[in-house]
Amino acid sequence: MNDLSRPRDAARASRLARAVDRCADAIIRNRRYLLALCIAVTLAFGWSATRLRLDPGFNKMIPMEHPYMQVFNRYASAFPGANTILVSLRWKGKGDIYNQPFMDELRHATDDVFFIPGVNRSRVFSLFTPNVHYTEVTEAGFRGDVVVPGQFSSANPDDLAKVRRNVARSGQIGQLVGNDLKSALIRAELREDDPATGKRLDYGSVARQLEQIRARYSNQDVEVNIIGFAKLVGDVEAGIGGVIGFFTLAFLVTGALLLVYTRSPKTTLLALLIALFPVVWLLGALPILGLGIDPMSILVPFLIFSIGVSHAVQMTNAWKQALVAGMSPVEAARDAFRKLFVPGTVALLTNALGFMVIMRIKIDIVRELGITACLGVLLMIVTNKIFLPILLSYTQLEARTLELARRSAAAGGSRLWRVAASFARPAPALGIFVVVLALLAFGAQESRKLQIGDIGSGAPELRSDSRYNVDNAAITRQYNIGVDLLSVIVETTGFDDACLHYPVMSTIERFEMQMRGVAGVQSVVSVPSLAKVSIAAFNEGNPRWGALPRSADGLTQGASGFDPDNGMNTENCQAIQVQIYTENHEGQTIAHIVDEIKRFAAEDATQGVAFHLAGGNVGVMAATNEAVADAEIAMLLSIFGAIALLCFVTFRSWRAVLCIIVPLTLVSILCNAVMAKLGIGLKVATLPVITLGVGVGVDYGIYLYERLQHEVRAGASLPAAFGEAMRQRGTAALFTAVTMFIGVGSWAFSALKFQVDMGVLLAFMFLVNLFGAVFLLPALAAWLGVERAERRRLADSPERDVPVHGYAAAEPDQSL
Repeated sequence: MNDLSRPRDAARASRLARAVDRCADAIIRNRRYLLALCIAVTLAFGWSATRLRLDPGFNKMIPMEHPYMQVFNRYASAFPGANTILVSLRWKGKGDIYNQPFMDELRHATDDVFFIPGVNRSRVFSLFTPNVHYTEVTEAGFRGDVVVPGQFSSANPDDLAKVRRNVARSGQIGQLVGNDLKSALIRAELREDDPATGKRLDYGSVARQLEQIRARYSNQDVEVNIIGFAKLVGDVEAGIGGVIGFFTLAFLVTGALLLVYTRSPKTTLLALLIALFPVVWLLGALPILGLGIDPMSILVPFLIFSIGVSHAVQMTNAWKQALVAGMSPVEAARDAFRKLFVPGTVALLTNALGFMVIMRIKIDIVRELGITACLGVLLMIVTNKIFLPILLSYTQLEARTLELARRSAAAGGSRLWRVAASFARPAPALGIFVVVLALLAFGAQESRKLQIGDIGSGAPELRSDSRYNVDNAAITRQYNIGVDLLSVIVETTGFDDACLHYPVMSTIERFEMQMRGVAGVQSVVSVPSLAKVSIAAFNEGNPRWGALPRSADGLTQGASGFDPDNGMNTENCQAIQVQIYTENHEGQTIAHIVDEIKRFAAEDATQGVAFHLAGGNVGVMAATNEAVADAEIAMLLSIFGAIALLCFVTFRSWRAVLCIIVPLTLVSILCNAVMAKLGIGLKVATLPVITLGVGVGVDYGIYLYERLQHEVRAGASLPAAFGEAMRQRGTAALFTAVTMFIGVGSWAFSALKFQVDMGVLLAFMFLVNLFGAVFLLPALAAWLGVERAERRRLADSPERDVPVHGYAAAEPDQSL
């Protein structure tokens, strides 16, 4: 910064200080009216919060603007299937499924699934639905019928034998019937909107009805397994009761630690109360804005509470220090506001920017999370920076607590802070740099192993031993298909009926054969493979004739495979679907399969034939993973850039920016390394956590550097200034870091895997960010020449005792 800009900086600081003073006076002068307003607003938002509802949705989890999803939406009516539920009944008795008890259970279960609200009834598949049929070749020609005859009686052995033969002819073994003939499947597709009511489908209600089906048909001879998005939402909602329990536990732990720290029941109650205000306001504001809360965003209110506790502790700590200095509660409240309004507001704005940056990911569920969290933090500026000082102004600190605080101040604070201050000297700082470089090397190496997308099989939102994931493993093991489907759409142009053109069918056949050999692919279904079965049937069922003829007349023999009712192609085969069932939905598996599809499309192009990704739930995951990968770097650059800008505007020093940003950068790299070590993938549920951790962790650096800068300008050396900063701000920062670490660390015992992952990552970032601010920040300040720069700026200022951040440079501070 040049010499001409320094007087302008001092003038700006002076104007800012006067503005903060005027705000403090106005707040204290009108505190009764403001307090009444606060109570009224809280009651209004509290009433509004009773109307808040969970608002899950399948489409909310899809990056609709991604090219894959544009294809998905274009053919959603012709090729549905991404939002599917699978209900499997497994016979545990002697023999196979062809017996009266099992067939009766399967028939009734099919009816129950068929009449679930929101089910697309034309897309329900079971042995007992009329859209499942067989075709056979007889002496009289082709004959086909439904698999289960209309006059079927499960008590008639001949009917059971007929169904057994029909199933074998239909090719449904491995599809709707288990490979070992011990299980049968009911597959249904859901609409996003309930056609009966026109409202968005209530996934929780669907999940409860599926559980009723499980309870109704599970017995000593029949086991029921259920998977699908609706069932997953139901299990997550069931686990939310545990989330409320963890919130209550964290609230009680925070209260107990606050009481031990403050030794004052009054300030403990105030801090907890003021931390709950933005949570209540947020939950009340969402219904007013027409928003619900998604199960994946249910943890946001707890994060808001944790951040609120952090800032409330800083404010009550500053108020208590003013009381120790001899001020009245009203004067102390005004003084605490003046000291903390600017750094506290800047810290909260950086939190809000962190949440806003999340919205760069063009997925509705992530954008809703960003809106919810950003709104909560902005409301916190009002509750913490305005209403908390008002409440403190009416509070009388306990005499015993005040006396203990005075004794602590007279003793000069903790010896630990004097040790921390030593790192603000160049020589000890070198030791910190050595440790930091070692951690940086480790983090850089391990973070390269971080995978994008899910890791492991089953639903990553739940633990591996959850009922849902056990069911998923059972269904995947029993059938050739599962819930993991990747649909490739083949568009044809320039053909009257593309299925009767050999080059088109041959290209799709080659694609199918190549995909069958790709690692991670379980099975592939396409129009040519269905047509070849029909063509072989025309030739006495001889498998040697199961090939594609090169003429249109020959291909007409496979017309049954081209029927649009099969759901594999549109009229005239203008669009043809190739269904690829994957072994799992891990990020690496999906990426490898997608790469192979793109490679085939590029190398084996046929005129008039174009391969497009992607449909199915795996197609949605592929698009989501690519959206996350594209947004990761941009998000981090955006949040670090926003933090750097706010810090520069606040402190008017590039040195301050580096002292605050560098520790955050190191922690972000280490967080990626921890994710790789723990097998946590980078996905929609975890990418926001990294951003949140950065936004929350910057609080420590801002509070400490603000006080360090003030003490240096007051004439203290850098080590002494940092020691004083630690005494006045470090105790509260350490307390809040430990409290938040314990609070979110308790999530490790949750039944929800995504909550476990968030808890581990946030606990790590909260604690390590504190270490970065306590050790690395002073070391950087020592080597960047912060002390000389601040002295030089002060010497060049026309007002030597200009108030900085709302208080005079010569003001004496007392610590706890």
